[in-house]
Amino acid sequence: MAMSSGAERGNVNQDNNQGSLQNSGPEFICIGKIHRTHGIRGDVVLDPMTDFPERIRRGRSVFAGEEHKPLTIARVRQKPPYLLVGFKEIEDETQGADLRNQYLYVKTSDLPELPEGEYYYHQLIGLDAVNIAGERIGTLSEVLETGANDVYVIKKDDGGEELVPDVPQFIQKIDISGHKIYIDFPEWI
Repeated sequence: MAMSSGAERGNVNQDNNQGSLQNSGPEFICIGKIHRTHGIRGDVVLDPMTDFPERIRRGRSVFAGEEHKPLTIARVRQKPPYLLVGFKEIEDETQGADLRNQYLYVKTSDLPELPEGEYYYHQLIGLDAVNIAGERIGTLSEVLETGANDVYVIKKDDGGEELVPDVPQFIQKIDISGHKIYIDFPEWI
């Protein structure tokens, strides 16, 4: 099964101006959204947008907002479903307020390797969708998370759109270096 992993998925589609490098995928991946400040030291309430919130830890370099302001995490506390996060560069509530409603990012180059057969969403989005004969059908444009398995949204070259479940019956091979996903399309397509 070609498992995808939402790890640090961060809605890379939110805004095409999120630090993407030409032809090489995004440079930054969103890991959460800052809602408001908490306390007088400038800590913020962070809504994690990652499958691995435990990676949001002291000492980690992160980047805030569209300007990707560099910050270093100084402290993290649980406040389910949120995290309370303090930064070395933020000393008081006024400075923390400047981060309100901003997204928090990490560099894709800092993401850990996933096990064989698992991929980050940003690696999948944009792959050429081809049938088992290698004929191009369209582009994988989105990954939908469902309870049972992910569903890939294929924007067909003829203008249509198809939903294909991420199960071994349909997803035959993912070739990241070749920029292709091989799909044995269901009969209804």
